Amino acid sequence: MTSGMRSLLELEVPWSPDFDDARHEWRRLFSEVFGTFLLVLAGAGGAVVDAASGGQIGRGAAVTAPGLMVLGVILFMGGIGGAHLNPAVTLAFSLRGDFPWRRVPGYVLAQLIGATVACLVLWGVFGRIGMLGATVPGPGFTGVQAVLVELLLTVGLVSVILGTASSAQNVGPLSALAVAGYIVLAGLWSSPVSGASMNPARSFGPALVTGDFHQYWIYVVGPLGGALVAVGIAFLLRGVGGDRGGRAAAQGDL
Repeated sequence: MTSGMRSLLELEVPWSPDFDDARHEWRRLFSEVFGTFLLVLAGAGGAVVDAASGGQIGRGAAVTAPGLMVLGVILFMGGIGGAHLNPAVTLAFSLRGDFPWRRVPGYVLAQLIGATVACLVLWGVFGRIGMLGATVPGPGFTGVQAVLVELLLTVGLVSVILGTASSAQNVGPLSALAVAGYIVLAGLWSSPVSGASMNPARSFGPALVTGDFHQYWIYVVGPLGGALVAVGIAFLLRGVGGDRGGRAAAQGDL
């Protein structure tokens, strides 16, 4: 190595992202609170405003809104803390070795807080209508069908996230389009069955604010089970995780 190259590398070291710098943890956690707040505001808000307006939103718009919101959140805030917005995603990144286990409780708590605040805002503005956007099995569908659909949907969602975040196929900002597109597509075909939550935090907010956890288990078992399956698929496709690209996507730059 020439002295010039060595000097260049030495200059670049201070600018390398320090994922373990505790001074930035509050920013990461706030980004999860705010990002999940925006996601649930769009996701649950679609059902609430649809009920308040006498059906002017429609199912197509209601399932498109959260996908577009996720697109925006990933693009403007993903570099801060990874924009997980979902305990199933946090679990998957940790199982892949891309995200430290010690930070999982804080991230999950932040996501649950963001979802709850969003539903409290919806309740304060519109009242307790539209079940505050609660995700429940649709008419004619059983809880077993709903949990299986949630599992399958989350397998796809987490597979897309892990795949676009790997070093072998890190597509940068295009990953946001892939994730958003998947969320919209999943909602279009499956929301009548389960609500297409794919996210325990998304379903937690309405359940807590309305006080109805009767069917919440579906939206814990399905998404978390789907995340486990997706991690197994990622291992079969790409081997072990923990590469630099995966860590950067999971943890952000701060």
